[in-house]
Amino acid sequence: MLTRYLFTLSLLIASYGVSTEHVRANDGLVVPRFEDVTAQSGITSFYKGDWQYMVGGGAAAFDCNGDQFPDLALAGGEGTASLFVNKSKQGGALQFERATSGIELNGVTGIYPIDIDGDGLIDLVLLRVGEAVLMRGLGECRFERANEAWHFDGGNAWWTSFSATWEKGSKWPTLAFGSYINPRSEDNPWGSCTDNQLFRPHDDGNGFAKPVALKPSYCALSMLFTDWNRSGTPSLRVSNDREYYEGGQEQLWHVEPGKEPRLYTDAEGWKFLKIWGMGIASTVFPNENYPSYFLTSMSDNKLQVLNSAKSDTGPMPIYKDIAYDRGAIAYRPYTGGDLKPSTAWHAQFEDVNNDGYFDLFVAKGNVDRMPDFAAKDPSNLMMQRPDGRFEEVGDAAGIVRFASARGAALADFNLDGKMDILVTNRRENATLWQNVSPSIGNFIAIHLHQEGSNADAIGAWIEVDNGNHINRREITIGGGHAGGHLGWIHFGVGDAKEVKMRTIWPDGQADEWATIASNAYYRLSRGQAPKAWNSN
Repeated sequence: MLTRYLFTLSLLIASYGVSTEHVRANDGLVVPRFEDVTAQSGITSFYKGDWQYMVGGGAAAFDCNGDQFPDLALAGGEGTASLFVNKSKQGGALQFERATSGIELNGVTGIYPIDIDGDGLIDLVLLRVGEAVLMRGLGECRFERANEAWHFDGGNAWWTSFSATWEKGSKWPTLAFGSYINPRSEDNPWGSCTDNQLFRPHDDGNGFAKPVALKPSYCALSMLFTDWNRSGTPSLRVSNDREYYEGGQEQLWHVEPGKEPRLYTDAEGWKFLKIWGMGIASTVFPNENYPSYFLTSMSDNKLQVLNSAKSDTGPMPIYKDIAYDRGAIAYRPYTGGDLKPSTAWHAQFEDVNNDGYFDLFVAKGNVDRMPDFAAKDPSNLMMQRPDGRFEEVGDAAGIVRFASARGAALADFNLDGKMDILVTNRRENATLWQNVSPSIGNFIAIHLHQEGSNADAIGAWIEVDNGNHINRREITIGGGHAGGHLGWIHFGVGDAKEVKMRTIWPDGQADEWATIASNAYYRLSRGQAPKAWNSN
């Protein structure tokens, strides 16, 4: 019986992609190599705190001084948030320098970059235990509080998620804030989820009107405005933590200009789903038109693809979970030795080996010594193969670490065409991995710009034809876990020396296809041809 049990257990482990062997080079998969450069990078940031900081720990990657290199803002929990200016040379070692920026507040759980007032300078949204704070960018990586100037009421809650969109006809964005449990209910937190809030622009065109509560609210840990049906009007997707809500589920909200927000219903195709929802990452599979969504959770994660036929009124929000079929369930540690379920937080799709297929990084870590879940729970790096399946390569790529990870940011920090990885850790220093792969595919990076409000073209789509297939990316703010990215949009293009690309702008206007050379960075202003950029 014991022999049969062990044999069955080994088959179960193999079926979920847990392996003790590294991925071999001769299987056709190019495995990237990462080096832990934290010690010499200048990054020193701990996500501190006990109960109220078991979630959060976000990281924001964006350019705050106009040199095009991504800088970093990191949540500090009970400590202070911190900003690190990128001092790296193009193609060189990753180097950051802590800067006094104005964001050094305590209680920060998450940080998102966004140009709120349309002045061309990146602002920051600080999620906090207490009052949420909008920080206006002043240039040169300095920020000032703007709640009063922008008529923004940051409330008093345990803020844990954020997303933004520009509704048609609005110069200012619509902001969605997700809150968690009542911070004063530690002794009995179940059923104490507080209201999420939607802030729309004020009618006078200056700042924000009073918020609208998004009821019911179910302890939101991730939110994302996304044009799931390609209608041109993004909806708000909300991922909720079933640990604390009563009678809740995952949510999708209609947010239509001039109308009150309302939930999608079962009659419209939205199906009941309860998970320990912690993060949302979106991607579009090659040659597909609609986004798919990876939802992080405790135990098994979800990879949802649209599963409804298009009708005269567009598709219905009916999704099929393909995480198991695609090898992306990531439900327990792949390093072996611990068969307990994993706990997943931030997720992000990026092409880390530039083969033309978006790979998936998932930050992992036990909530707080929970005995029923894995204690040694390394983050995942799952490479997408041409057939759409994912292969775990975290061990072979060199990113195995057993800190309790939370937020993350994948970005090309030294602008060498290779995606690097920054991870925040609970009660430990953040980790920075530099992509040191000696030989991977070609790439392009695009930075969109349009005049006036919504200068970063949130809600636009970029399409890249690499000669083998078309990749599409939706430009969004939100999702992940408590942090996000704004700036260069990266595409691996495999062996292609040149590619065709076009932009579909937020109002639906589509550019003509343009042919551009690979291994270059392009600034693309609306109405103009792509212009190559370099640091010289």
